[in-house]
Amino acid sequence: MALLNSLRMPRDCDESFIRQVETKSRQQISKCYQCGNCSASCAYTYVYDYPVNQIMRLIQLGQKEVVLRSRSIWLCADCQACTTRCPCNIDIARVMETLRFLSVEEGTVSIKDIQLFYDEFLNSVKTFGRVFETGLLATYNLKAKKLFTDIDLAPKVLKKGKLPIIPHRIRGRKKVSDIFKRFEDYRNKKILD
Repeated sequence: MALLNSLRMPRDCDESFIRQVETKSRQQISKCYQCGNCSASCAYTYVYDYPVNQIMRLIQLGQKEVVLRSRSIWLCADCQACTTRCPCNIDIARVMETLRFLSVEEGTVSIKDIQLFYDEFLNSVKTFGRVFETGLLATYNLKAKKLFTDIDLAPKVLKKGKLPIIPHRIRGRKKVSDIFKRFEDYRNKKILD
């Protein structure tokens, strides 16, 4: 995705997007005055298409398409460094998480196979009560048609006991599954209304 050299602000400004992000994240994006601490704190800025402070500015400008199609929101590791260093006490990591949710809702996920990984990760948690890494990797690679990706690492990792062949049995597995069920029921009810 090419970076934009200029924005057609009056035409592209989506004010409802600004309100939506502020409401869903419970953060006041308008307080951001572009100090740059978030971008300076971020270990992944070098791989972002837009640094974090630019994502915040693009939200302020109502640039919904640019923001929700950016790679940056998906590359955020949610480490909270940006949040910790924000002088305006904006929970920027929460804003980035909100943007990921909105991107999924809008169907604008920009990175190939990220939606598949996202779905398989949640399925693993739903099924086992926590992530079963070995099963997640196998299922993801199979569905993404990347059967032999990282296969050379498997013997080393399995030998060291880093990836279990059988998922751990955890207490409360049913309760985790029930959370997913309640959410699915809520979402289905909301769609029908």
